[in-house]
Amino acid sequence: MRVMALDIGEVRVGVAVSDPGERVASPVCVMPAAEVTGCAKPFRRLLEDWEPELFVCGLPRTLAGDEGPQAARIRKEAARISDACGIPHVFADERLSSAEAKRSLREKGLTEKEMRGKVDMIAASLFLQSWLDERARA
Repeated sequence: MRVMALDIGEVRVGVAVSDPGERVASPVCVMPAAEVTGCAKPFRRLLEDWEPELFVCGLPRTLAGDEGPQAARIRKEAARISDACGIPHVFADERLSSAEAKRSLREKGLTEKEMRGKVDMIAASLFLQSWLDERARA
């Protein structure tokens, strides 16, 4: 089954996908949040290309493991995307995924400006990979 990760932000949504064997997560793109939450044509095209059977949405948590202040908004947006697209969703802990994505891009020599469009999709691939690894162990 192919799984698509969504790192839902207020402005952008990072997108990553798994291979059909659910072993490897790969970053795909960053889309405007309005296109994803509204299931607009560019997002529907992405769904047609990748044919995901499940969305894994990043859920912000505090370092203590509690849901972060943005969690309620993310839960609402994820449900709206799921309903509009007819694809079920689950949540994955996205704690520190953006920080890790920025660190990784910095190591590759990218500036803050160059990172802007990439961080969200890298973060999505990081929390998707963790979710896939946990699922494989279970």
